[in-house]
Amino acid sequence: MTSISPETSAARPERRRRLTGLLPREAWASLAITTMWLAVLLDALWGPDMVFANTAMNTTTIPSAVVLVFFAYLGTRVVAKCGLGDRE
Repeated sequence: MTSISPETSAARPERRRRLTGLLPREAWASLAITTMWLAVLLDALWGPDMVFANTAMNTTTIPSAVVLVFFAYLGTRVVAKCGLGDRE
């Protein structure tokens, strides 16, 4: 019967500490916010449009970035509050 040594389980938290110690929490939060808004920009430039048509064949076209902006705004608020707020 083989047993697992305790050293292998201790290696994981040490690696996690190194990754989070690489940059401060504020840097990770700002990187996440930047990535969200970069996705909105790329979707606005090259993303598809939402086309709605009714029975009278009237169509309405809305860029998909409009919906994405709403969710990026909500995500920005959450990340900013948790990542950039006061540490307790």
